[in-house]
Amino acid sequence: MKVLIVEDERPASENLIEELQAIDENIDVVAGCNSVDETIRWLNRNPQPDLILMDIQLSDGLSFNIFKACDVTCPVIFTTAYDKYLNQAFEYSSIDYLLKPISQDKLKNAIKKYKALRDHFANSPERINSPDQINGRGNSPDRINSRAMINNSGLFTSHDHGHHSLPDYLGSHDRKRSRILVRKGIEFQAVRVEDAAYFFTEHKLIFLVDKENRKYMAELSNLSELEEELDKNIFYRANRKYIINANYIKRFKPLERSKISVELTLPVNEEIIISQENAASFKKWIAQS
Repeated sequence: MKVLIVEDERPASENLIEELQAIDENIDVVAGCNSVDETIRWLNRNPQPDLILMDIQLSDGLSFNIFKACDVTCPVIFTTAYDKYLNQAFEYSSIDYLLKPISQDKLKNAIKKYKALRDHFANSPERINSPDQINGRGNSPDRINSRAMINNSGLFTSHDHGHHSLPDYLGSHDRKRSRILVRKGIEFQAVRVEDAAYFFTEHKLIFLVDKENRKYMAELSNLSELEEELDKNIFYRANRKYIINANYIKRFKPLERSKISVELTLPVNEEIIISQENAASFKKWIAQS
């Protein structure tokens, strides 16, 4: 397993190497780059590694600029002292986001997640049953078609959209958001999407209410963008104010003019109304979700 480390602080880089060796002695750190420019040069001159551990704030800018300058097809684990880049990080080839100081347990879980992702593509039914596999050939994971959901740590999900390889999966735009960054006082934390009973907007702010009926202010710009990033089999845009989770719908009833009133398993301050125009699509969605 070949790993590239992108880190501009030498002690941090040396610590990562030491921790990686302790986690798996078969990990080979092929290089260490300390700037955006150096990383771009290295990637343009060498084969892609299996995995990149990448700091975000480097001496000559943000590491996101690396992705704009060259094609990064391998998974990336971002390592940083700042949580403000979380949402942006998952626009790239990220499979995890580790906040410094990084404990060995967190790094170990991130490596475990990478291996689960790699092994998923390497062992899918399509690959095992392919002619090349039957004949003993085709050991490259680039021949894989993903069917299952990979979500061991809840950081990303993918349903079957015909991804034939790990790079194909990482570069796809149909990976759905699986964590929401929320504010808790002066701190931030990530909430798993499946734990969100519903989202609502109020005074131009977006709020998330979780399964324990805890309300958080979400770091989101608007419900329309969020709607596109959620799994439509689970979440439904009830109206301009609410997005609801099918798993937390208790019952619904018809109203006058063919509208629908939805009751959730959690208390809501107001009635959630599905318009006449959306009533049919709601019934179809709830029957299929």
